Amino acid sequence: MTNAVSFTAVSRHFGSVRAVDDVDLEIGEGEFFAMLGPSGSGKTTCLRLIAGFEQPTSGQIRIFGEAVEGIPPYRRNVNTVFQDYALFPHLRIIDNVAYGLMVRGVGRAERHRLAEEALALVELPGYGDRRTGQLSGGQRQRVALARALVNKPRVLLLDEPLGALDQKLREQMQEELKSLQKALGITFVFVTHDQGEALSMADRIAVFNQGRIMQVGSPEDIYRRPNSRFVADFVGASNVLPPDFTGTGKWSSLRPEAIRLTSSGGKPARVAWHSFLGGQTRVVLDSQGQRLNMLLPSTEPAPQDGATVRIRWNDQDIHLMDDDR
Repeated sequence: MTNAVSFTAVSRHFGSVRAVDDVDLEIGEGEFFAMLGPSGSGKTTCLRLIAGFEQPTSGQIRIFGEAVEGIPPYRRNVNTVFQDYALFPHLRIIDNVAYGLMVRGVGRAERHRLAEEALALVELPGYGDRRTGQLSGGQRQRVALARALVNKPRVLLLDEPLGALDQKLREQMQEELKSLQKALGITFVFVTHDQGEALSMADRIAVFNQGRIMQVGSPEDIYRRPNSRFVADFVGASNVLPPDFTGTGKWSSLRPEAIRLTSSGGKPARVAWHSFLGGQTRVVLDSQGQRLNMLLPSTEPAPQDGATVRIRWNDQDIHLMDDDR
């Protein structure tokens, strides 16, 4: 697989702050790649390094094999969609979408034709004469996407583009972005702090913490086989268990949905509290001093708060971790 983007020992320091710290990374051509992590973890700085808005303190970045240190953003075959959309309120939608083409000197008729094609691609045909103030949040997000795609980049960078949308619209746009990426076949690099967003959309995920990549893998690998306590706890709120609780000699992770109630055997636990989540019920337990989260199908009766229950799980549901960070 050809690499669309590669980092080799890349660091970006701001004074004494190591925003990105010795990162190695390869993103394949045509991948939907997610950079996931909490605020300040380095993921957005990595995106800005790819875009050319920041330059590395050390290391090398290549885009389709070409070293890009010192190359300005407008000369890189990438485009960025920002969380705040960065649209011009005084311009019509057609001119917002065509702005990059105008800067490149494309004639008015041609750039408007290409802009109309891009608007149709994001399901906004005929919206060219409107102003940004006449559009909903989801429509503005589509316009920002069209403006990036009209330049036909080989890599599209998306910096938390769904962060300002309500939950239902976010879920709809997740599906649309994934479908669009598959149809276009170009590389998407998507920055998010939302675990569900990354798991549902990405082909592969890099989990960031404190300027470093903790783990890279498929959504299933990241969710079911975390390599560290941080990844296990951050992605999907796993139960992170100390060695003495499981008797395995290592820290381990156990997903909430893997825990089940049993009438005999297993471990005793006390129900601290429970909450209804729609399709599931979250039950918070205390077992031998260890706090555990359990998810039950909402069709299954939930135990009452304060009740004593017995719980079990299968041995294969325990994932041992070599990294106890």
